[in-house]
Amino acid sequence: MSTTVLTLSSRNYGAWALRGWLMAKWVKLPFKEHIVSPDDPAMRAEIMLLSSSMRVPALAHQGIHVWDTLAIGEYLNEIKPKAGLLPADLAARAHCRAICGEMHSGFGALRSSLPMNIKAHFPKFKIWSRAQSDIDRITDIWRECLDTYGGPYLFGKQPCMADAMYAPVVTRFMTYDVALDDACTAYVSTMMALPSMQEWVAGAALEPDEIDMLEAEF
Repeated sequence: MSTTVLTLSSRNYGAWALRGWLMAKWVKLPFKEHIVSPDDPAMRAEIMLLSSSMRVPALAHQGIHVWDTLAIGEYLNEIKPKAGLLPADLAARAHCRAICGEMHSGFGALRSSLPMNIKAHFPKFKIWSRAQSDIDRITDIWRECLDTYGGPYLFGKQPCMADAMYAPVVTRFMTYDVALDDACTAYVSTMMALPSMQEWVAGAALEPDEIDMLEAEF
């Protein structure tokens, strides 16, 4: 039997890596990790949003190689359909795919001005208008999902693909001290309390590497 391998990058800075890793954890797929160092020039370019290639995360499973986080999520849903990465209801499933796609392709201002940096904390961070527009849209999405499906996760009682896609945003909101209403604050707390999120954050804390260009300044 071939070994399942998930290729990852920095836990501290790797937003896409976090998404893929969470989904693999949530469907209970055993895997080994292959870590590509942020010192690798191509990986550094990707983390810094300077490369269109998506080397991480990448999943190798039973001779099949899947990259791109959405593709990994769809693949995991196919091989582990009972795990609930996508909602069972057709309308909810379409809604989930839509907001996952919106995260996958959008929110560039948020990504560039509030880069993922789990180990850092910037109280009263100055958020520019374009990034604030992204934040407003994301919190609208969260509130609509929580109201529609009852929480505590975006589509109900268990985390799904949408929660994985927005998990790096959860960490960004904490890093940059983003003001949130009660519903969104509760969602952030719910996500951060997940054992899988705590495991990832603990791993990030052990990383010695720093990428200066991803260290936000006031």
